[in-house]
Amino acid sequence: MTVSLPLVVLLGLFAWGAVKFLGVRTWIVVLIALFGFWLSDTFLASAIESGTRSGVDIVNGSHD
Repeated sequence: MTVSLPLVVLLGLFAWGAVKFLGVRTWIVVLIALFGFWLSDTFLASAIESGTRSGVDIVNGSHD
């Protein structure tokens, strides 16, 4: 059985857990989310996406 979850869902659950259980303040989570949003418009976005895809491929294994 294969379950497919988008990375954004996992990150959202992590952020919720950090606020709920670790005592991280909500404004810090919002600030980090805004930073990621603005970072997506820079030249680093393609490198981040490529690195994320490579990491996911390594975790999942190759399915050629």
